[in-house]
Amino acid sequence: MDVMEAIKLRRSIRGYKDKPVEEEKLKIILESARLSPSARNQQNRKFIVVRDPDIRQKLIDASYGQKFVGQAPVVIVACATQTSHIMPCGEASYPIDLAIAVDHITLSAVEQGLGTCWIGAFSQDEVKKLLNIPEEVRVVALLPLGYPEVIPDPRPRKSIEELVAYDKWQ
Repeated sequence: MDVMEAIKLRRSIRGYKDKPVEEEKLKIILESARLSPSARNQQNRKFIVVRDPDIRQKLIDASYGQKFVGQAPVVIVACATQTSHIMPCGEASYPIDLAIAVDHITLSAVEQGLGTCWIGAFSQDEVKKLLNIPEEVRVVALLPLGYPEVIPDPRPRKSIEELVAYDKWQ
């Protein structure tokens, strides 16, 4: 599968089969995150792989009752280990660095026949407490990972003309 095919096939999956994710597939997906770029190549990130069913069930409460979070056989918790770096453009680097890594994960998952859903609706404090994450670390995303029960139809997208300008803002 090439990258464009994975991009076209990627969906937010909110229902997972009761089937474990093979260790080899998980390693490939985590390797794709490891290889993602980061500002100044600092790689200030850590990924917690949650497979324990009891912890996954508690992540449902921490994600405001989103049951599919606990239904997935794996939840990857994407964390920023250093959050103080501001790039010359004025933006903090950590959300961008983690967004790139998470995107690598989502596309790699598609290639492996798996599905994910980027979860930003969660309690930072509850997730940190549940997973013993240090106070200075920021949890950026929860990523349920598993075999999709159903693959939804693609969502509508704006046209390229609405999204792209050449040489200046138009």
